[in-house]
Amino acid sequence: MFSFYTIQKNPTLINLLKTIDDLKAQIDTQKRLQPSISPTIQQKLRVEWTYNSNAIEGSTLTRGETLFFLQEGLTVEGKPFKDFLDARNHAQSIDYIYQVIKNERPMTPGLIKEINALLLLGVTHTDAITETGEKVKKPATPAQYKRLPNHVLQANGTIQHYTEPHQVPHEVEKLCQWICDNLAAQHALIIGAIAHYNLVKIHPFDDGNGRGARILMNLILIKSGYPPAIIKNEQRRQYLATLNQADQGKLEPFLTFIAQSLIDTQRIMLEDMKND
Repeated sequence: MFSFYTIQKNPTLINLLKTIDDLKAQIDTQKRLQPSISPTIQQKLRVEWTYNSNAIEGSTLTRGETLFFLQEGLTVEGKPFKDFLDARNHAQSIDYIYQVIKNERPMTPGLIKEINALLLLGVTHTDAITETGEKVKKPATPAQYKRLPNHVLQANGTIQHYTEPHQVPHEVEKLCQWICDNLAAQHALIIGAIAHYNLVKIHPFDDGNGRGARILMNLILIKSGYPPAIIKNEQRRQYLATLNQADQGKLEPFLTFIAQSLIDTQRIMLEDMKND
């Protein structure tokens, strides 16, 4: 199993981290000046994060439909019910991690399983492809590590293989321990992005791995006082390309991409706060 837990900070990444911290200071100031706006901003981020993270995985809901459903609880005719189920589950997973942070729970494999269980709540089947290339539906297994190997066909035609099932418990334990050991010593963006990459690389579950990795990353950021780094659906191609570069041993482009995603979120927040 190839794990990537160390990087060399280049000048570009160092400058991005400084920008992130400068923007954090501005946001913290605005929060003190207008404390009443924080819940509204948090609700907006909840919708944006849910819409984009699910769209990356293939959801057909628009941003407006996601907002309408989360606010009103009403579905839209012509859209798959599972897309609404995924929206509900993702939004509730966001709410859950705020409780995790409030209760000061440590990072553990059990917590990662709990997040997966929330993401797959009510999901009965997941899509899969057999060794012969046949598309099938198999029973969902929320919070249970995969029992069979999983892989994906990438845009460049190569097949991405993930951690073998028997190695998953050890690798997830190692990841959680690394997060706990390093969070206070390194910038939260670095820890969050590396945790995201390694959880995707492990791919411990049959479904929900990408959404779970983004939630894990943002749990780390929020715990450290930053907003979530929302990866936009329109940047999906670049997102996957930088993940692929990380698989080749080049993690810095992925960290740079995540850092810019966080900066984009911060700037939108500041604009909303100043226009209030």
